[in-house]
Amino acid sequence: MQEASLEGLIEDIFIFLIIYYVIKFLMRLFLPLLAKKVVQKASEQFQQQQQNQQNYTNTAQTTNSDKPRETKKVGEYIDYEEIE
Repeated sequence: MQEASLEGLIEDIFIFLIIYYVIKFLMRLFLPLLAKKVVQKASEQFQQQQQNQQNYTNTAQTTNSDKPRETKKVGEYIDYEEIE
């Protein structure tokens, strides 16, 4: 059976602090790069959606302009009232 010692506790706390600060340091280096990549990817997707929407709008306008519009009026609207 092992006994807990003050030296072992201090050593564990020291190792924990070293790991904590190393991870903190690495996050400060790599997190901005990661965030920049995410923003760049979102921007590309937004631009792609805009292009798709613009292409769809242009296609819809050209298909509508190819068809002649009907100018004939079949008749006028008459509003009937019910008689009791």
